[in-house]
Amino acid sequence: MQLYKEQTLRIHNSLTGKKDVFQPINEGHVGMYVCGPTVYSNVHLGNCRTFMSFDMIFRYFKHLGYKVRYVRNITDAGHLENDADEGEDKIAKKAKLEQIEPMEVVQRYTVDFHNTLQLFNLLPPSIEPTATGHIIEQIEIIKDILEKGYAYEANGSVYFDVIKFNKDHDYGKLSGRKLEDMITNTRELTAQDEKRNPQDFALWKKAEPQHIMRWPSPWGDGFPGWHLECTAMSTKYLGETFDIHGGGMDLKFPHHECEIAQAEASTGKSPVNYWMHANMLTLNGRKMSKSTDNNIYPAEIFSGDNNILSKPYTPAVVRFFMMQAHYTSILDLSDEALQASEKGYNRLMEALDSIDKLKTGTKLDFDVATWKQKCYDAMNDDFNTPILIAQLFEAVKHINLIKEDKESISNEDKAELKKTLQAFIYDVLGIENQSMAKDDSNTLNGVMELLIDIRNEARAKKDFATSDKIRDQLVALGIQIKDGKDGTTFSVN
Repeated sequence: MQLYKEQTLRIHNSLTGKKDVFQPINEGHVGMYVCGPTVYSNVHLGNCRTFMSFDMIFRYFKHLGYKVRYVRNITDAGHLENDADEGEDKIAKKAKLEQIEPMEVVQRYTVDFHNTLQLFNLLPPSIEPTATGHIIEQIEIIKDILEKGYAYEANGSVYFDVIKFNKDHDYGKLSGRKLEDMITNTRELTAQDEKRNPQDFALWKKAEPQHIMRWPSPWGDGFPGWHLECTAMSTKYLGETFDIHGGGMDLKFPHHECEIAQAEASTGKSPVNYWMHANMLTLNGRKMSKSTDNNIYPAEIFSGDNNILSKPYTPAVVRFFMMQAHYTSILDLSDEALQASEKGYNRLMEALDSIDKLKTGTKLDFDVATWKQKCYDAMNDDFNTPILIAQLFEAVKHINLIKEDKESISNEDKAELKKTLQAFIYDVLGIENQSMAKDDSNTLNGVMELLIDIRNEARAKKDFATSDKIRDQLVALGIQIKDGKDGTTFSVN
């Protein structure tokens, strides 16, 4: 069903700075590229939010009836420790620390990435290419850029000449930066620097003798620059100009800016019509950071094995929490926010589960057709999931009124209401109905509260034999008890 012919979708385009009406290059088809992870560590929650946002976008396009080719890459080489083309390759560094092969690092964390996204109910992309699988394509693009005079070789490395490119192009148009300001605010080059200008970026880096990950090229053994892989893979699978390029807000500069420059230098065409950027996730009002211990991984949320949250939360509840904010807004994760989301999620699922039992009549108190279009209007306004969820709870309110015999609904409207709710909750937002798991969880919580009370009473009476017996038998069942200043909590391993 080609719903896209009936709906007008607007997307906030980072390139134009405004909401543009979406018009695909090929009618009925969408080409979308999203920058994937660098697989050198477990996927963190901020990355999960970005991929979840674009999963929702992918799902809505499919729901509207578009044929979507969704490409999301895996960076398994070439991503150095900083954006100045300096430092070690992140994957090679991890391999040295753990004394394993770089591809073992890649395999381990690619599996973790896929397993985590599967728990969050993300659909797999149409194509998931790797940087190492496209070295030849990257070398060919470098040759092309060199031939057109926008790059230069230096001691076995190849660098993109930003100043030369900017003479007849606009470097900085995506991020809104001016090259003159960038030049003013950067350090002077030292005698050891190979670059002509500090703003230049690597297309190919010479591999030093100790560098593990290396490939032969016309310029000697080396490895591609981080920005180049996305240009090579997006153009190979989506064409020289495609519809949508997405990623995290932190990639806008320099990564995406460099992608535009490489593509325009190589093909002479603007590579992307709509640039989309998802915003960051904070934790308790602060930036997530391992160094300050203000950090949490998805597995720690699901198990409850952390020092930040009071209890475990299911992947469906966390996904519902993520969808309650617009993808371009900063979202703050906290125990209070997750508790509120869990309550909202339960209300939504209870209402959905109760539709079949609703009594029907001839009086129409709830205009389902108008409500349904409001749901589409929300999504058509730059995928506005918080407004969509508000509309879903408008339906919940009417469902509860009908259950209380305070409103009435026809058979036809009841069927349409159920179909629409399922479409937006399951198909578009990607939220699974875990109500059965919720029932089991409620039973477990009740039993655990009773056992914790008995154990606390035993400890108060200094009956440590009983309290230790309760603790040890729970551990044997895979349930860990944690005593803290705010009381006793538990987690299921």
